[in-house]
Amino acid sequence: MKDCFVYDERLDIHVPVLERPFDEYGREERLAMIAYWEEIRGRIPSKVMVLERSIEHMLGEMNNESDFERSCRLNGEIAELASRINDLHIWYRTTQDEPSVKRHL
Repeated sequence: MKDCFVYDERLDIHVPVLERPFDEYGREERLAMIAYWEEIRGRIPSKVMVLERSIEHMLGEMNNESDFERSCRLNGEIAELASRINDLHIWYRTTQDEPSVKRHL
């Protein structure tokens, strides 16, 4: 089941990579995939907060930076971190519900 997930170094999480449509997997395998994905999803908000703190720190540096080239580098790094946050938010909203599974919200 874990072979249905690959590590994304940029996002620092495992993401699903299915060889066939989700519905073609057996019920137990689907439930295991959902459970594993929910563990991963649960860690995403913490990862986003760490990236947001990094952005805040860089913005503070940029605010006091007089070297234009360094400001440009910082701006590029901030844009990359913001892109990661956006991608993590997309993955966080990605769910695969199993109709027979009761979810506790």
